[in-house]
Amino acid sequence: MGCKRTLPVQDNETVKVTAPHDNPVTHGNPCDKGRFGVQRVRTETDQSDRGTEHMGRVTERRRVIRIRDGAVSTRPDTLVAEEPLEIRLGGKPLAITMRTPGDDFALAAGFLVSEGVLGSAAELQSIVYCAGATADGSNTYNVVDVKLAPGVALPDITLERNVYTTSSCGLCGKASLDAVRTQARFPIADTPPVRVEPELLASLPDRLRAAQRVFDRTGGLHAAALFSPEGELLDIREDVGRHNAVDKLVGRALQDDRLPLSRCILLVSGRASFELAQKAVMAGIPVLAAVSAPSSLAVDLAVESGLTLVGFLRGSSMNVYAGDERIALRSGV
Repeated sequence: MGCKRTLPVQDNETVKVTAPHDNPVTHGNPCDKGRFGVQRVRTETDQSDRGTEHMGRVTERRRVIRIRDGAVSTRPDTLVAEEPLEIRLGGKPLAITMRTPGDDFALAAGFLVSEGVLGSAAELQSIVYCAGATADGSNTYNVVDVKLAPGVALPDITLERNVYTTSSCGLCGKASLDAVRTQARFPIADTPPVRVEPELLASLPDRLRAAQRVFDRTGGLHAAALFSPEGELLDIREDVGRHNAVDKLVGRALQDDRLPLSRCILLVSGRASFELAQKAVMAGIPVLAAVSAPSSLAVDLAVESGLTLVGFLRGSSMNVYAGDERIALRSGV
């Protein structure tokens, strides 16, 4: 019909665009205003290239006035992009998060894992960008709709569950603490137990920092990474929100059918909040380490769930707040 559409690469995977009748997404709609049939087509990528998705909006340029030792100059500066992402479930709004564009489908999937909605790739039918997201019907790539597989029950989407998240605080507006304590699909059950040397843990922050490619250009991103007990970097994601970075990691694992992550160490670049501890527990991760402080509620959850929680991981120093049985401590400690 002569329609043209510019489509981003999603999650470092190519996007296949089909004729309207070739994909159930379109239901016979004409291919205007973005109503194409869109499918994810898996491509083999080097692990080192999977940390950042390039959609052209990960960073933006702004003019700044620079003052150095009294000298004033103007220059362009590279900033990390921050835009809202609305997550819909079965066409109904569920949550809005402020995020760095990129890995949006993994972010949505990971968020639903942390909410207890998804637990395996088989439960996920599709994730698509929504057309008609603006008054003029254009596609902003800031709204995604998640469809569950046939037979998977939709959660009760009420005002109590409708969530607004921000890059600073994560989940807000929960009706009560009980509503946040979601029943975990994967009780932490690393058998045999993961054992980690303190020296190995101490080496991970530098490895995380070295892999933060967008941070090098902007200085404004959090990161989360998965490591094996032997210290192998398995995956890394960056985002303006630390909770989004973790959701992107967990969502990718769900898409690749790798949940639960029972033999992994999760390292985050900031503090360890209750929400990040919850996300680790929901994904079956046995060890959560953070370069900054944990909250008291995060420690309480770690103790209750069997999660190993390490904070203030800086240089050769660290504090173990829960689950010290997984840390190979010297005798006499």
